[in-house]
Amino acid sequence: MTGVRIHSTLTKRKEPLEASPDGTVRIYVCGPTVYGRIHIGNARPYVVFSVLKRYLERRGLRVRLVSNLTDVNDKIYDAATAEGVGSAELAERYSTAYIEDTGRLGLGRPDAEPRVTDSIPQIIELIAALVDRGLAYAAEGGVYYRVERFPGYGRLSGRRLDEMVAAEPGPGKESPLDFALWKGRKPGEDTWWDSPWGPGRPGWHIECSAMAESALGHGFEIHGGGIDLVFPHHENEIAQSEGAHGGCMARIWMHNEMLELGEEKMSKSIGNIAPLADVLDEWSPEVVIAFFLTSHYRSKLPFTPERLADARAVVERFANVLRALDRATAEEREGHDPDLSRTIVEGRDGFFRALDDDFGTPEAFAALFEMVRGLNRAIDAGRAGSGQLREARRELVGLLDVLGLAGIDRGPAAQAPDEVMRMVARREEARAARDFAGADALREAVRERGWTITDTPGGPRVEPA
Repeated sequence: MTGVRIHSTLTKRKEPLEASPDGTVRIYVCGPTVYGRIHIGNARPYVVFSVLKRYLERRGLRVRLVSNLTDVNDKIYDAATAEGVGSAELAERYSTAYIEDTGRLGLGRPDAEPRVTDSIPQIIELIAALVDRGLAYAAEGGVYYRVERFPGYGRLSGRRLDEMVAAEPGPGKESPLDFALWKGRKPGEDTWWDSPWGPGRPGWHIECSAMAESALGHGFEIHGGGIDLVFPHHENEIAQSEGAHGGCMARIWMHNEMLELGEEKMSKSIGNIAPLADVLDEWSPEVVIAFFLTSHYRSKLPFTPERLADARAVVERFANVLRALDRATAEEREGHDPDLSRTIVEGRDGFFRALDDDFGTPEAFAALFEMVRGLNRAIDAGRAGSGQLREARRELVGLLDVLGLAGIDRGPAAQAPDEVMRMVARREEARAARDFAGADALREAVRERGWTITDTPGGPRVEPA
């Protein structure tokens, strides 16, 4: 037992997270279909599960995180045709772009990122096993799954068979509910493989069953992804994997909610998207991460400039206290503040307690804000010695690092150049002469050079923007 509880979509309650027999927590997350640059909504599961891994590792657990790339798909064929390039070329281009765009977040890579095109033998083997068990059948060059032969189909999504409609069209299907495991090659499809059922390529759902099993085995700890994948994708994964092997595919099914733009979820098919690369051109990685994590992963999240500005304020709050600590420890001094010690311990305990409880990142931030308030009080009181303040600083940065926010720590505050300091002095003269328009213009000139002015009772404080 790990002491962590995660809400499972399958059971509709928080379940204790248990590591595998060798002490590893294995996590599979459905990645993108690479037919275009990913949007900011696609980045939510990437951030959530990357940070979940960081947290579990901080708790001393071994974690293996696997996230796939779907690089053969109807959408890829369509996009390649529209661009006048081969489907393999287009998929490779956007696979590279996906790795570049998510890499800018600074959260590290999953331990494995398998691609469908590299997993065809495993996919064919799994389909063959389902055919041998009577759960799948060949028809006119394709292979379909017999949904009605899998007991409990619909238990993840809560849907009943008599409420479902046809999954997808297909020649030779026995039932409208059956879904494709292998699709026969169509004219114009330039990416295909030979199989026992004829030339073609995998259906969408079978690929994740095969890649998850190949990378993590059967019965791993957490299967993750966006809530929009619950049906039919994850429902079908369960039918495939458990139909072939029995037992459970994954012990916990963990789903993040969608981003919203206006009244609708963000979606490429709707066209209301903001590419992740464009967002990162405007906002720092730390702001984007804080934007996601200050809301609970199971809450819908509006994507608005106001929400991003709020996240930037959160980042600046941490940056400000780190700079204040640097100033306070610039000169060595003795002392001990028992209130600060208590604040640090309580903040750390609250941080871990929040993340143990269904990855409660908003409550974890609340615990960090309490630490910031305590640090500011300690700096103002002047009782804490340099050593105690440095240790408190290390503790805060360590917790920020768990959330992927250690980049907020830019080190000791830099000294503003002489040109900037002369502008600050002229601004003080303008304020004394009640030339407020001139003072505002000088503040803006300082800001354009990458510095901010904060007016304090002791005079202006100049810090990196």
